[in-house]
Amino acid sequence: MRWHAVPVISNNRLVIGGVSYPAAPFNGWYMGTEIGARNLGDSDRYAIVPEVAERMGLDTSDEATLWRDRALVEINRAVLHSFRANGVTITDHHTETRRFLIHLEREERAGRGCPADWSWIVPPMSGSQTPVFHRYYQTEDLVPNFVADPDAVHRALHGTPPAF
Repeated sequence: MRWHAVPVISNNRLVIGGVSYPAAPFNGWYMGTEIGARNLGDSDRYAIVPEVAERMGLDTSDEATLWRDRALVEINRAVLHSFRANGVTITDHHTETRRFLIHLEREERAGRGCPADWSWIVPPMSGSQTPVFHRYYQTEDLVPNFVADPDAVHRALHGTPPAF
């Protein structure tokens, strides 16, 4: 399997000073679980967990064997390995959750809050094994910010032509 190296977001609007910019794409870098656990693993996305479990020879006859968990870990290990082997920057969820808490501490020392969405901060696997799991976060929206553009999302999902 292959995955692109740079995540580019193009279905958001950049809002600055009350002005909404519809053509302001941005990019970031990947955390392994975004690809392995979400994109490849989610049952409503590529859903490769059952096939990987079968190829690993895992007992899939009973959920209590935790075959899904074992296959998901191996998918995520493979993503991290393949990116690193090809010299592409990627990080793991344990490293990034510790970095996020350092960021929070710095912001708090400077007298600033740091709003965050728990569902985005806690990784989609091994959440309770990360230091961000047992915390609550402020959820206020700040600007400038990138916000979801419902028209762009609809066009992406349904293939309708651009509305210019």
